[in-house]
Amino acid sequence: MSETTLEAPGLSRRNLLKVGLLGSAFLATAGVTASLTGCSASVPAGGFAVLRESDLPFLRALVPVMLDGAVPAQGIPTAVDGALQSLDYALHRLSPEMLKLTMQLFDVLALPVTRGPLTGVWGSWEKASAQHVHDFLTRWENSSIGLLKMGHASLLQLVMMAWYGRPESWAHCGYPGPPSV
Repeated sequence: MSETTLEAPGLSRRNLLKVGLLGSAFLATAGVTASLTGCSASVPAGGFAVLRESDLPFLRALVPVMLDGAVPAQGIPTAVDGALQSLDYALHRLSPEMLKLTMQLFDVLALPVTRGPLTGVWGSWEKASAQHVHDFLTRWENSSIGLLKMGHASLLQLVMMAWYGRPESWAHCGYPGPPSV
């Protein structure tokens, strides 16, 4: 007969509490730093209702990676601009609490203190290669930390909603568009 017992996980209650406290301290420090450095300023960038100047480098690095294969290479710049406009439109219509959570996610990804350890992108988003962004997405998607998985799912849903809500994306997926009335 084969052995069917499972080994207990290596994380004791005490270690779990330590990790929780350290994580809370880290995020609190990042939040205070973001507030003091103006990273979390709520002033929208020019031409946007919600997206801030600090959000744009990350989103301009993220969107092309997520749209890879859905948009021809020559159409990526136009697709990114369109997706950002659609994303801004959608964010502007979110409930205040959901918008706050989304902006906090963007703050964590924009702040160098949290960006490096959480994403593996240690330099600025403008200098991150498509492979670095892809690796970050894979890291969050397969993370054992539920919060990072939720962050990945949120980013994926936001970008896909923004892109596939646009008429220029419909031909790629075979959607003829809404019926004319």
